[in-house]
Amino acid sequence: MKIEELKQAVASAGVVGAGGAGFPLAFKLRDDLVDTLLINGAECEPLVYSDYYILKHCLDRVVQGAEAVMEATHIQKAYLAVKEHNARLLGLSQGQRIGKGVFVHELPNVYPVGDEVILTYEVLGRVVQPGSLPFTAGVIVSNVETMLNTANALENEPVTRKWVTISGKVPQKLQLCLPVGLRVGELFDRLGIIVPEDCVVIDGGPAMGKVISPEAAVITKTTKSLLVLPKLSPAVAGKIANLSTVLKKASSVCCQCSMCTDLCTRALLGYPIQPSRTVRSVAAYSAENPGDYLTAQLCSGCRVCELMACCQGISPASVMGAIKQELAANKMRYVQEGKEAAALPEREYRMIPSERFQERIGVREFDGMPKFEEDMDWTPKKLVFPLTQHVGRPAVPVVKPGDRVQKGDLLAKAAEGGPSAAVHASLGGVVERVDEKKIIVTEVS
Repeated sequence: MKIEELKQAVASAGVVGAGGAGFPLAFKLRDDLVDTLLINGAECEPLVYSDYYILKHCLDRVVQGAEAVMEATHIQKAYLAVKEHNARLLGLSQGQRIGKGVFVHELPNVYPVGDEVILTYEVLGRVVQPGSLPFTAGVIVSNVETMLNTANALENEPVTRKWVTISGKVPQKLQLCLPVGLRVGELFDRLGIIVPEDCVVIDGGPAMGKVISPEAAVITKTTKSLLVLPKLSPAVAGKIANLSTVLKKASSVCCQCSMCTDLCTRALLGYPIQPSRTVRSVAAYSAENPGDYLTAQLCSGCRVCELMACCQGISPASVMGAIKQELAANKMRYVQEGKEAAALPEREYRMIPSERFQERIGVREFDGMPKFEEDMDWTPKKLVFPLTQHVGRPAVPVVKPGDRVQKGDLLAKAAEGGPSAAVHASLGGVVERVDEKKIIVTEVS
């Protein structure tokens, strides 16, 4: 298969990065500068088991998708990167050949090994340079569910379902395969999940996921898990803290220990990111060194600085995130200067064991293997399809109110002029509403 054929197939199917980033796969594929495909099955956040179950039930399909990418991009070798303990459960071993040029690579059980920059270093020993994308290090990184969706796309099956872990303070931990567009509130009602007043719902992992309103949120192509967690747990407290309060605390209680920089997972790869300096500059309203702000773009948002390093309850990650938004709004970006980044010798001694991380962020009591249920035995009342479930331009509706659609029908096409992704009906029904943000389908069947 030629690369343009594969790009057309995955674009028509609306395939995006299913690991949470949502970057349209068609815009990531290339047949130059790359020599390795990394299939990301690290699933580095606690409580999330979606990738594990995909590999348990659909490993052959994941490999088929990977082999198609390899053929189109002329890549000769690929690695399925999975943590050691999951490899044992799945019957996989280091170096095992599972496809044509596809091998298993066991990862250490540390956080956040699923970050594509860290993953590239762990598997290949290559450092993706600051401000650059993995292809500059000769690598395409793609989640296992994305590879599964690629295999489906080659059989003209668009992305209509999402593998989602339901965990936390819930009656039963579940691993489900849900229709895209399903309202979270309706799902919770069906499952008998009542969110306690002292809890919130997080879309994604406990560390890097976002707090959502179950009444307003829907299952999208990037939803990996829905977690009900206490507001007072360290994992959640920083997410709901007011930024101005964080800044006041930084200016008054920061002891300048620099531990947030010492444990920064990107800094340990030689990146010129120093959360300690950035936080102090923001707290003091200092603009003497603009580099302290520009390097915030190198932050992965793993929150190690906040959850493991800081002894004063400051959230450097929140500060860095706010700066990144401002830089993006003003179209400013970090540009690497000087020598290439290289991993620091102390890195291997500062890696964070997953069990310790789980304990520190207050979620260990909620961990446990969820029960797998692949198919729903009920039909939702309504489906809501956001036109932005991906990085880039919103999809462009091709339906109008009153149209009857079937499962797999195109609802919105990818926008022209940059990254975008098509949206398809996950079940049949009647289009009730179309606006600039979403498409609503009722009379679902």
